[in-house]
Order: sequence, then C-alpha cells, then structure tokens
Amino acid sequence: MKLLKCIMVLLLLSSLSPIKAQAKKTYKIHTVAFYNLENLFDTINDPTKFDESSPIMELKTNRSKVYKEKIHNMAKVIADIGFTDTHNTPALIGVSEVENREVLETLINDSLLYKKDYGIIQYPSPDIRGIDVALLYQKNLFIPISSSSHELKIYDDNRKRVFTRDQLLVSGQLDGDLIHIIVNHWPSRRGGINSNPKRIAAAKLTKHLVDSLQIIDPYAKVFIMGDLNDDPTSPSVKDVLKTKRKKTKVRFKGLYNPYENFYRNGLGTTAYRDSWSLFDQIMMTEPWVDKDFSTYKFFKAGIFNASYLTQKSGQYKGYPYRSWGYEGFTGGYSDHFPVYVYVIKEIK
Repeated sequence: MKLLKCIMVLLLLSSLSPIKAQAKKTYKIHTVAFYNLENLFDTINDPTKFDESSPIMELKTNRSKVYKEKIHNMAKVIADIGFTDTHNTPALIGVSEVENREVLETLINDSLLYKKDYGIIQYPSPDIRGIDVALLYQKNLFIPISSSSHELKIYDDNRKRVFTRDQLLVSGQLDGDLIHIIVNHWPSRRGGINSNPKRIAAAKLTKHLVDSLQIIDPYAKVFIMGDLNDDPTSPSVKDVLKTKRKKTKVRFKGLYNPYENFYRNGLGTTAYRDSWSLFDQIMMTEPWVDKDFSTYKFFKAGIFNASYLTQKSGQYKGYPYRSWGYEGFTGGYSDHFPVYVYVIKEIK
C-alpha cells in the first residue's frame, strides 16, 4: 500500500516521461477506458438497418452540422479521459452505440485525436438498430494479434430471436505485454425484470470467453469492459461472473470489479428518474491485481465525470449532459459517463 500511495502522489505530477518513485523505481502509465457514445450515427440512411429511427435521422435540418458537432464532442471527451494524470489520451478505449466503421474513422480523424494515430477494430453486429461495439487503440502503444466477434443468441417469451450486439474479443500487446479485451454492450432493460435473463445470457457468453482464454493461459490478463445495463451487484455480474469488490478476495482465475465500491458509495454513470445506475464498468482477471509490476498491472479506476459532462440546469440537472433530447440535438455529449483504469509497469 505504501508503494501505491507513493505512486499516486507522483502521478499527479507526471507526464509521458517515466514516473520516478522515491525508491528510485520508475513506472510507465497508460489509460484503458470505455465510453458509450450515445447514438453516434451518420447522416446516411442505410436500407439494411433500422437507422432511420436514430436521433440524427429524425432531424429535419442541419444534419451535417449536428453530425460534425457530435463527432467533435465525442473526440473532446476521449482526448480528456486520463489526460490530467498521464498527459496522454487512452492507449485503449472500448466504445458502444456506434453505427459503423465510417463514424469511427471520422471520430479518430477529428482535430483533437488524429495525431494519436488510433486504429479501429469493429465488426458489424446483427443488432436491430445497427449499433456496434468497437475498440480504438493507439498504434504506437498497442499491437493487435487477433480479434473476433461473438454472437449472443437470445430469445423473447415467444421464442422469437432477439437481435442484439455481438461481444468483441481483442488480443494484443500493450508495450510488449500480452493482454485481452472483451468489449460489451449487453441487452437493454426494456421489459423490466423480464429482461434479466437476456443479460444473464450475455454474462454467460462473456464468462465463456474468459474461460476459453484461461484454458490456454490460466494467467491471462483480461479486461471485461462495457455498458452492461446492469449494476456491479446485479446477478449477471455477481452470480455469473462471480466478481469480487476487494482485490484481496480475488482468487486464481477470479475477477475483480473496482466499480462495485463506487456503486456502493452511491456513484453512477447514468441516471434515470433521479436514480443513479453504474452500468459502465471495467473488470479484470486476477493477474492484473498482483504486486509484480514487472508487467503492466492495475493501479486505479475512475469515472470520468468532468464538470462539462454534467447537465447544469433544468429537469435533468446533475445528470450526464446527453446529446439528444425531445427537441433534437442538445449540444451535449452522452447519457453515460465514461469509465477508465490506469495500468502501470516498472521499467528498469
């Protein structure tokens, strides 16, 4: 704990240059994040998707202007996540609610991000609205080795197929360290308690992916991130993934969820009817939380809820400043706050 406290103080003074601890230990730091981009659609009607119901397609005028502003707003948030402590944008960031690869290409070429040379990993999903998950990565920091999209097959009460988002699995090297990232956007809560089995099924698919990685390497370093539409204490997370809220309680092949403590302290990433939920989470396998910093390890988790991301007035004062309202584009950002973790590694 003394080492971590020392590093925490030094992080506040750090830049891209290595962190130097009092014991003459030097560390590198990166941000890994997730952000629900709230209906990031383009202005073109795709006849193969139900995108005509998207907020931007419902606008009668100024679609191109709004699209550019929405893109720039998303780029600003991504550029700011973790920047105060690391003086860099996220090395890796999972995103959800994106229509296609084209909107992501526009995003990473925004003036705030293009110098970072982000790569994109994205697969079209069968979601009825046509929204996907994706992973953005800085090419000079992360080298993808493999990626795959995993279909979630769920059904309604009439045994009719419900088409939802695939789960994205990416394996690669972060500064030479082999890591794995699973990006999720689990089924919505539409239907109330009757929707719970859909997210239970999503959690089982995620668990299957983790198990598959751990069969190959029991010490696989895996991040599970996404908008789960469930809280850290929901059955899908606690009973299926069997996460722990304390690092000391995580056993071999177990999962640590730092966001459970945030939730128990009343914090959230999205709000509805004056109630906060913490649907956006980043969980990790046990090797991320041991004390051997010769490879990248978890250091700290956070919710990026900067002041400008919060609604300042009106009925939804204090809520995330969302992009879309009843009257169209609000000039805001997203109805979710992003989440992030810092990873650090000792360098000789």
